[in-house]
Amino acid sequence: MSDFDRLAPTRRAALGLLGAAAVAGTLASCSQPGTGAPTADAPVTAETVAEAPEVPAAPETPAVPTFARDFQVPPIQGGLVPVITRVTTKNPIVFLTIDDGVTKKPEAIELLRKYGYPVTMFLTKNFVQEDPEYFRQLMRDGDFVENHTVSHDVSMSTKSYPYQLAEIKGMQEFAQATFGRRPTLFRPPGGAYSATMRKACADAGLRAIIDWETKANAGHMDYQYGNSLRPGDIVLMHFRPEFAADLAAFRAAHLAAGLTVVNLEHFLGVE
Repeated sequence: MSDFDRLAPTRRAALGLLGAAAVAGTLASCSQPGTGAPTADAPVTAETVAEAPEVPAAPETPAVPTFARDFQVPPIQGGLVPVITRVTTKNPIVFLTIDDGVTKKPEAIELLRKYGYPVTMFLTKNFVQEDPEYFRQLMRDGDFVENHTVSHDVSMSTKSYPYQLAEIKGMQEFAQATFGRRPTLFRPPGGAYSATMRKACADAGLRAIIDWETKANAGHMDYQYGNSLRPGDIVLMHFRPEFAADLAAFRAAHLAAGLTVVNLEHFLGVE
């Protein structure tokens, strides 16, 4: 099994640390009069060396944790994509997924960058088409846009195959044209799916349906099983006005559980 090394807690923080180190080095090399540091007019002596202030060592970039990929996406069987609600893994990891794209607050991007969280964005065409640049900001940090249909019809799973295929393919084509990548994962509006939906996903070129067993909602965590996060949990969030409160609840939960937030697509191998 191969290791992957695109893990969030340090991906953005590392850049910040490298920048800080560069600044520290530049400042250290600029001697100021009266500091005791040697100048062109002051020869280096034992005394001047002793008086020179110590330059703090540049902070070391934290080591990036790596985890062996111990889960494989099941194959498409009988023309139906698999459904994944949780990743079976022995690694202490958790996945953060954010849906819809209705609310586009700069604060959300700032917080995700502050904590270095990789996210999977399940976006709906009708919610994001007026401002796709908002989501491109996160893509430039290495995040992925996945398929959450054209219109977010929560009753979609009960409708005809042609209707579902059009909803799914419409978002596939929009994502390719707008974000430069064809999604590999699909999330049903409201979470409900059917055999018809699974076939439509397969026919649209998707690899799997991704549901969830836990979510951050209204500033707290909701669990379908137990009362804490488990390794391999796929957490649902939304781009909503209460984003900051939801992310705070998620952060407290994953830290309490000792889990590292990693990228879903990279771990599944469906980039």
